[in-house]
Amino acid sequence: MRIILLGPPGSGKGTQAQLLVQRYGIVQLSTGEMLRAAVAAGTPVGLKAKEIMASGSLVPDEVVVGIISDRIDQPDAQNGFILDGFPRTVPQAEALDELLKAKRLKLDAVIELRVNESALLHRVETRVAQMRERGEEVRLDDTPEVLTKRLASYRSQTEPLIHYYSERRKLSTIDGMMAIDEVTRAIDRQLQALGAAEATTRAKSAAKAAPAKKARAAKAATPEAAKKLAKTAKKPAKSAKKAAKAVKGPKTAKKAVKKAAKKTSKKAAKSAVKKTAKKAAKKVTKKRAKR
Repeated sequence: MRIILLGPPGSGKGTQAQLLVQRYGIVQLSTGEMLRAAVAAGTPVGLKAKEIMASGSLVPDEVVVGIISDRIDQPDAQNGFILDGFPRTVPQAEALDELLKAKRLKLDAVIELRVNESALLHRVETRVAQMRERGEEVRLDDTPEVLTKRLASYRSQTEPLIHYYSERRKLSTIDGMMAIDEVTRAIDRQLQALGAAEATTRAKSAAKAAPAKKARAAKAATPEAAKKLAKTAKKPAKSAKKAAKAVKGPKTAKKAVKKAAKKTSKKAAKSAVKKTAKKAAKKVTKKRAKR
C-alpha cells in the first residue's frame, strides 16, 4: 500500500499515519521528521532547513525529492509507505509521479483530512500554552504565528493538489475534525473500498505466516507425519500401502499409490507415497516372481 495523507498543519496527519503503520505494517515517510533529524544532526542541509522551517516557508523541492527517493529504496518500505507532508505542491506531485514510475511503483490512494482552520489555530494556541506551563520546549515551527503562515502557504500551494489527485481519481476526503478513532475508521473504510488495504493486509499476513508455514511443511515432510496424514484422508484407501495391496491385473503398485496420493494432501503425502511405493512395488514383484 502506497498512500498520501493531505491536510493543513495540525490536521492530525502524523497521528493517523502512525495508526496506519501499526495496522498495516507499512512505514511512515514524514519529510518533517526527516528534516528535523537533519536539523538535530547539524548537517548543512539541516542548518539550511532550520532557517526555512522557522520562518514557516517550504523546503526546496530538490531536497525533499532526494530524501523521498532514497527512503523508498530502503527494505522496510518495500511492503508500502505513507507520505506525510509530501507532496505539498503540484510540481512535487508531478515529480513524485515520475519517481514512482521510474521505480515501477503505483500510488494507491490520497487521503485528504479536511479541517477548520480557526479550530486548528485554537488547538495550537492551547497546546503551546500547556507546554510552556509545563516548562517544555516549544518547536520553532509549532507556534500560532508560524501556523498562520503555513496555513496561508497550504491554501495557495497545496490545495491545488486536491484537484490534481481528484482528476486522477485518487482522492478521498475525510472530516478531520472528528475524534481520532472516528477518523481512523473512516480512513480504513476508504482504503477497503479502494482495495488497497486488502492487498496490504494479505501481504502482511503472508509475511507473518511464512515461518509457521515452513515449519508445518518441514513437519509434514517427515515419514511419520506423512503416514498420519495419509491415514486420515476422507475418501481414499486408508493408506497408500493398502491401495497397492489391492492392485489386480495389469495395474501396477505405482499407479495405485498415485491414485491414493491424489486424494490426500498433495504436498504432505509425497514422502509417504515415495516410501510406500517402493515397498508395494517390491511385494508385487515378489508375487509375480512366484507365479
